[in-house]
Amino acid sequence: MPLKIDRQITILFQRLDSMHRISSFPRRGCLSKVLHDTLGGTQRIRAGGMYKPIRPQYAAFFASAAVEMWLRGVHSFLISAGVYKISPIWSSVCGYYSSHYCVRALAHLLGFFQIRRKRCVAKIEIEAGTVYRCHFNDKAMREHVFYWQVVKESPQFSDNPFLTTNLEYSDESVHRVTANYYDHVNHFPQFCPLDKQELKNRISRIAKTELTAAPVFDKDQFPEVDKVQLIAYHRIIIFRNFLDNILGSNSQYWNYHRTPSWSGDYLNFQVVSVAELENLRR
Repeated sequence: MPLKIDRQITILFQRLDSMHRISSFPRRGCLSKVLHDTLGGTQRIRAGGMYKPIRPQYAAFFASAAVEMWLRGVHSFLISAGVYKISPIWSSVCGYYSSHYCVRALAHLLGFFQIRRKRCVAKIEIEAGTVYRCHFNDKAMREHVFYWQVVKESPQFSDNPFLTTNLEYSDESVHRVTANYYDHVNHFPQFCPLDKQELKNRISRIAKTELTAAPVFDKDQFPEVDKVQLIAYHRIIIFRNFLDNILGSNSQYWNYHRTPSWSGDYLNFQVVSVAELENLRR
């Protein structure tokens, strides 16, 4: 029987602690290559999927991929906050991708990884702490739909109002679609870069914003940068707190990466608690 997700995550990070220098990541693309090679010449996955064994050191790539993806979310958030005056369009897109990277990071923690070249999904499972295997399933869903769906459907996050499904033209996704594909978007303010203190103030204001509900998007109010950044910031905190609660201070790898050196001047990873959540999108 597969281990519970908390125990599985703990084991994967223990593997990372023993495998790598804590400051480094595995080589680029290693997880997708391992999963692709594990399937080998399989052209079509039968109904119900199929299981393949995977080496424990390769299974740990799910954990390092999650951390690296979350760091992309943090970095994209900083970019979004840094350009909100220069380019509301790009600020909104970066804020959306900050959210997406954080959601995808959570999906990797839950054991899911989409293999684009094989058009399928792998899910890592550990049994009895010693048997490592991947369940491969044929799911032809877009990445921006699939990862959000598996996170929202998981018991760990199904009740979290800041984590939602993300259909092609959902209220949240529509801003990215607008910025990338609509004509006559036309948001071009005077080019005026933020200075360091102004960026600090911007992020501090986001972190200290009190909410009574998770923000709901209005496609007619594009680009809604404040809402995009608020939700992205909360998702950054959700990932960080989730791993903190599971690992505590017991993972050298996570302890090193949980507060990236390049964000220290701007982020303290604090957030105002949501007082009362109403009208939540499920």
